[in-house]
Amino acid sequence: MSITAESLQSLEAWSKARKTLRPELIAHRRRRSVALGEHMNLQFEDERTIRYQIQEMLRIEKIFEEEGIQAEIDAYAPLVPDGTNWKATMLLEYPDPHERKRELARLVGVEDRMFVEVEGHARVYAIADEDLERETPEKTSSVHFLRFEFSAAQREAILAGAAVRLGCDHTNYPAHLSLPAETLASLAGDLHS
Repeated sequence: MSITAESLQSLEAWSKARKTLRPELIAHRRRRSVALGEHMNLQFEDERTIRYQIQEMLRIEKIFEEEGIQAEIDAYAPLVPDGTNWKATMLLEYPDPHERKRELARLVGVEDRMFVEVEGHARVYAIADEDLERETPEKTSSVHFLRFEFSAAQREAILAGAAVRLGCDHTNYPAHLSLPAETLASLAGDLHS
């Protein structure tokens, strides 16, 4: 299902519905969130998380005109997986501002060193920040948008229950882990044969 202006709730309807939907979405996001090491969090997006994000932006900004609604859809819809990939928002989290400045300088290019490894297949490296460049030669951004594009064989393996590892092989942030079963089950739903 694609997100269209007609498929979104009015501001009034959303205001009433969000109280009951919010706890469900928080649980859904938790299943699709992966901490990689101490300072990196990947939030794997899907139609449900992005629809919620759009509805919240419309509510917060009090956007109800067609052009504004379409602008929000256009901004966020590219983050919905299309059946052959996983899409994630990657956050580099350093609460201390001095540490954050130092580490973001050390992590230039980290977004291009993110990978998913499906058991029995080669690593798939992230295609990062397709919307705009988010780093400079001096530092990387604390937020990146990633797309992991899978071959048909990799998708079939994931759907058949293959183990999947998420990792980063950047010199200054080497980390990897096996995706938990609950997360992998949710992410498998993003893939279509």
